[in-house]
Amino acid sequence: MRSIVLVSAALTLWCASSAPAKDNFTANHVAQQRTVMAAEIAPNGDQVAYLLAVPRRPFVEDNGPAWVELHVVDAAGASRPFVTGKVNVSAIAWTPDGKGISFLDKRAGDKFRSVYVIPLAGGEAQKAIEHEADIADYSWSPDGKRVAFTAPDKEPADEKELKEKGFNQEVYEEKLHDNHLWIASPAQANVWQEPDKVAKPTRFDLKGHASVVHWSPSGKHLAVSVAPTPLIDDDFMKRKIHVINADDGSPVGIVDVPGKLGPYCWSPDGEQLAFLAGATINDPNPGRLMTVPATGGAPVDRLPELIDGDVTGVAWRDNDQLVYLSDRGVTTSLGTVTREGTNQQVLVPFGAHTFSAMTLSKDGARAALVSDSPQHPAEVFLLLPTDPTPRRLTDSNPWLDDTNLAKQEIVTFKARDGLELEGLLIRPLDEKPGQRYPLVLVVHGGPEAHYQNGWLTAYAQPGQLLAAEGFAVFHPNYRGSTGRGVEFSMKGQNDYAGKEFDDLVDAVDHLVDAGLVDKSKVGVTGGSYGGFASAWCATKHTDRFAASVMFVGIS
Repeated sequence: MRSIVLVSAALTLWCASSAPAKDNFTANHVAQQRTVMAAEIAPNGDQVAYLLAVPRRPFVEDNGPAWVELHVVDAAGASRPFVTGKVNVSAIAWTPDGKGISFLDKRAGDKFRSVYVIPLAGGEAQKAIEHEADIADYSWSPDGKRVAFTAPDKEPADEKELKEKGFNQEVYEEKLHDNHLWIASPAQANVWQEPDKVAKPTRFDLKGHASVVHWSPSGKHLAVSVAPTPLIDDDFMKRKIHVINADDGSPVGIVDVPGKLGPYCWSPDGEQLAFLAGATINDPNPGRLMTVPATGGAPVDRLPELIDGDVTGVAWRDNDQLVYLSDRGVTTSLGTVTREGTNQQVLVPFGAHTFSAMTLSKDGARAALVSDSPQHPAEVFLLLPTDPTPRRLTDSNPWLDDTNLAKQEIVTFKARDGLELEGLLIRPLDEKPGQRYPLVLVVHGGPEAHYQNGWLTAYAQPGQLLAAEGFAVFHPNYRGSTGRGVEFSMKGQNDYAGKEFDDLVDAVDHLVDAGLVDKSKVGVTGGSYGGFASAWCATKHTDRFAASVMFVGIS
C-alpha cells in the first residue's frame, strides 16, 4: 500500500510538472484580442448575427482601426463566418423574411457606404441600396419591399472640385451637411440595371438633420430622430422623434424628448414608442425608460423608482410588456415592465453580469445579449425562457485559456466629504502579502460613463497588461459617472476638476491606506475627459503622481 501511495504521488508530481505553463499577458495579446461589437437575433430566434472586431496584425498590415467582420452563431454555439477579411461591416439587421442579413459597408469599387444583403443560406453579398453619398442608417419596411435610410445629398460640384485641387483640410464643424430621409426599393438600386433606368430614391424633406430611422410594424409610418443642425451639441441635446407617413412623408406627430435621446423602438401594434432619454435637459445621460403614443406628446418615465441606476437598453416583448437592461453600479440587470410601468420583474439580477446590448426574437421569447467579464472580452450570449441565466455562445479568444489573468475585484471607498464611491481593482499578477506595489489610475471619459465589472484591457486600457508587469490598476467611478442614477451623474456639474477629481486622489489614498500601493509610485492615464483628468493630476497634483499619460484630452 505504501508503494502504491508513493507511485501515485510521483505520477501526480510528474503530471503537474509536465503540464504546459501559462503565458503572462503581454502587448501582443492586446493586439490579437477580438471583441464582439453588436449582435442581432434572427426573427425566429434560431440564429444570432454578430459583428466581430479583429485587430490588424502589427508590422504585417498598415496601421489602422480593427477590421469588423460579420459572423452568425446558432443556439448550439456553432459559429460561421459570413463576411471576413479587410472589411468594415456595420449596422447589421435581418431582412424581414429572416432569410438574409443586411449591413452597411464600402466595398471594392464603391464610392460610398451602401446597404448590402447576404443570404443566410450562403453566397456572396449583393448590393441592395446605393446612394450618391454615405448611408448613415437604414430600416426595412415590414414586407421587405422598401428601405428607408438617412444620408446627405450628393456633394456639391464646387466642393468636390476644390477638394481635388487640395482644399481638403478637415475643419471641425465647418461645411457640415444635413442628413435627409430617403426611401428606395432594393430593385431601384440594383447594380446590374442600366443607370438611366434606375429610379431615384424619394427624399422626404424634414427640417433639420436626420439620424436614426425605424419603420413601424404596420408599414404605415416611420419614426426618425431629427436635430436642428448637424452640430455636435444639437445632435447630442436637441434630437426629437418625428413620426411621419411612410407613403408621402406627411407629419403624424413629434415626440417631445426632455433631454438627450438614446435608442428607441416601436411597439408591435405600432401604437407606442419606447425610448431612452435624459430626465431633463441637464441630465447628462439618456438613462430613463419612457413611452409615448406614436402620435406624439409628452413621454412618461416607466421606471421612476430606479433612482440609483440607469436603463441602457429596451425592446418590446409584446404590445404590453417591455424588456430592458439597467446598470446599477458596476453590474447589469435584465428585467421586464408593462407599458404602463407596472408589474416589474427581474429576469437576470444585478451582481453577476455586465451587458452592453440586447435584441429579442419576433415572439419576444429569446434574447441575444452582448456580455463581457473579468475573464473575457465581449461575447454573444443567449437567454431562453427555460434558462435561469444567459448562456454563452461564442469564444472569440480561446488563447485566454492558456493565459494567466490577474484577480479583479470591486472596491468601495469614501471620498473626503463622505460620499461612497466604487471602482474596479486589478491586483498585481504575482502579488505577495505585505508588499506594496506601483499603481496606475485609469480614469474614464465622459464624464457621463462608468466602468463595469467586465473586461478592462484594450487599446489605451492597460488592465491585465500592467498587472502582469507587477502593477496594481484601479478604475474609479468618480462622482459624475453614470450607473447610479440622475442625481449622482449630475454631482460633477458646475465644478469641473473640483470634487470629481478629488475623488481620484481619495481613491489612491484608500489603496495606500489598505497597504497595497506605494504612495511614491502612482501613475495616471485616461482618454477624453480621462485625459483632462490625467493632465490635471500631473499639474495640480504633481506631488502625488509620478507619471501621467494623457490621451485625447483637453490640455
